[in-house]
Amino acid sequence: MKPSLKELRARKGGERLALVTAYDAPGARQAELAGIDAVLVGDSLGMVVLGYSSTTQVTLAEMLHHLRAVCRGAQDTFVIADVPFGYLQRGKRALASACVELIQAGADAVKIEGGLEAAAAVRWLVERGVPVVGHLGLTPQTATALGGYHAQGRDLASARRIFEAALALDAAGAFALVLEAVPATLAARIRQRCQALTIGIGAGADCDGQILVYHDLLGIFDRFTPKFVRRYAELGEEAVAALRRYREEVRGGGFPTPAHSFSAPPSLLDELE
Repeated sequence: MKPSLKELRARKGGERLALVTAYDAPGARQAELAGIDAVLVGDSLGMVVLGYSSTTQVTLAEMLHHLRAVCRGAQDTFVIADVPFGYLQRGKRALASACVELIQAGADAVKIEGGLEAAAAVRWLVERGVPVVGHLGLTPQTATALGGYHAQGRDLASARRIFEAALALDAAGAFALVLEAVPATLAARIRQRCQALTIGIGAGADCDGQILVYHDLLGIFDRFTPKFVRRYAELGEEAVAALRRYREEVRGGGFPTPAHSFSAPPSLLDELE
């Protein structure tokens, strides 16, 4: 049975949550069978599934398409959906419209990237019944403004900015905060000071939960591997090897065999003629 928001929040300070991204029905089903606590339909799908160079190119239509597939594959798992780049910047009306579409498509909560500048919008959404997850630290949608895909909060100014944003989003009613590529000590302090769940990705072990990209932890995405990723399998290499074996068997006549073919009565061809 799908956990409620209240049940997830009750894990604060207790048993840690394990989250993973999901982009299609088979991946979501695998996550559910594995007992993953919640899945995120992340706009990372732009890079790991759609082949874009960044997450900023992902559209709301694409998010909705993949979200519906995930919801069909993981009907008993809590589903969070990313709000694509541009909707926070367009104002509350556009942001609210995007959130409504995501929730109507099956999302149990939405995730919004942004710091202090997002707090007022998050409060406005929460007051209207929209469950919101914040995202601080390395925010891929604005990575260019941050100087690239680098760890954040390693100097006093940026650490203070992240810490103050965490407090503001917590006060605004965000029920969870994704902390990406920040020092473990900073993430631990945020966890201590915030009622919101803290979900780390490159933020050390002292968070209420962890999240990794499906394609990273399974060794499918090979363009680059962030420092904070542990590969639990190398399915990309196994897939390529399997495809090579298939190619060679087709070329050499080893596939298909009679076991992979259908038969008919011997008289069929005579009758056909």
